[in-house]
Amino acid sequence: MSFIYNIGIGIAHFGLKCASLFNEKIKKGVIGRQNTFKTLETHLNSNDKTLWFHCASLGEYEQGLPVFKVLREHYKQHKIVLSFFSPSGYEIRKNSPIADIIIYLPLDSKSHAKRFIDIVNPELTIFVKYDIWPNFLNELKRRSLRAILISAAFRKNQSYFKFHGAELRRALFAFEHIFTQNEASKSLLQSINYNEVTVSGDTRFDRVFSQLELNNNLSFIETFKDNKLCVVAGSTWPEDENLLINYINSNDHKNVKFIVAPHNIKTSQINGIQEKLNVKSVLYSTKNDESLINAQVFIIDTIGILSKVYSYADIAYVGGAMGHTGLHNTLEPAVFAIPIIIGSNHKKFPEAQAMIDINGMFSVSNQKDFNTIINTLIRNKEKRVSSGKNNSDYIKKNKGAVIQILDYLRI
Repeated sequence: MSFIYNIGIGIAHFGLKCASLFNEKIKKGVIGRQNTFKTLETHLNSNDKTLWFHCASLGEYEQGLPVFKVLREHYKQHKIVLSFFSPSGYEIRKNSPIADIIIYLPLDSKSHAKRFIDIVNPELTIFVKYDIWPNFLNELKRRSLRAILISAAFRKNQSYFKFHGAELRRALFAFEHIFTQNEASKSLLQSINYNEVTVSGDTRFDRVFSQLELNNNLSFIETFKDNKLCVVAGSTWPEDENLLINYINSNDHKNVKFIVAPHNIKTSQINGIQEKLNVKSVLYSTKNDESLINAQVFIIDTIGILSKVYSYADIAYVGGAMGHTGLHNTLEPAVFAIPIIIGSNHKKFPEAQAMIDINGMFSVSNQKDFNTIINTLIRNKEKRVSSGKNNSDYIKKNKGAVIQILDYLRI
């Protein structure tokens, strides 16, 4: 099985190189991985003490961040290596202050794993949620180096729990402890005789709850909102934007302001949204006080401020579930005690279903559903407030994963 896996890695390496000729995102990953070992050798020497954090992409980075922050503070004399597999994570967080060295993880070959661990030699490794790479993990285990997995979530149809998943299953045993999001994941691990497991919950709850402790003031949002009811649509895709545009164009809501933060901020996408709107709109990149006051729609054509923007929302719409790209982070708006609307493709997101069950979130599948729900929330303040409170209570109830992880690490 190990032989087959390693052959597959070789094929994947070739396939990515070919695909990089036609896909800019894949190209960034291929080029970035070519520089990984040079970067490590430039910034590390054999006397350095190190920690290694690995995240598949941006979402996993956000999950791990509450733990990373404490470890950064506790291990001040250590150099921290942060690796990403996806360009989506690396490109956005390549300058994160949480780490000294930020790199792309090389593809999981035996030679790459050996060379990587030779250079980094981490005292502690933390993987977040998934992205289990057998050769890297087995190399850590062979050298008796500590590794834990946090915020893990497993499903019974995954390879770890199938007859053909021996190589991936063996890699899980390289972790000295696994912290899962739920009991079902713990039971699945125990079914393969992995018993060093704790149900700690999802560290994302701790991450978003900490947002309340930050300064979320954005003066330009206050100017735009002008004390009116505000709908914030975050991480939207074209399917989501069509719902919003149709609603805005066909309804006279002079006392409602709309903020749209598209997932894709390419100029063509932003221009497309503006061209379809029949009301005045303003872009973040060209804003001034007069244009903000006069506009009904504010389009955020930048990244990095959405979590703060949500703090000004009376109603939130979170994109990704009207299509099949995957629902974006619904916990970010939930912590600010606001009701949330999403699309109908949310089955892989248990937190969404949980908030739907407590009447804090509302799933829509078409324009009619969307119009009905948003009109109800706009007109019924009592429902709006109670739904939002249900969401914030849900966040408070489920935070605490970080404490359990740090207690295990005796920090």
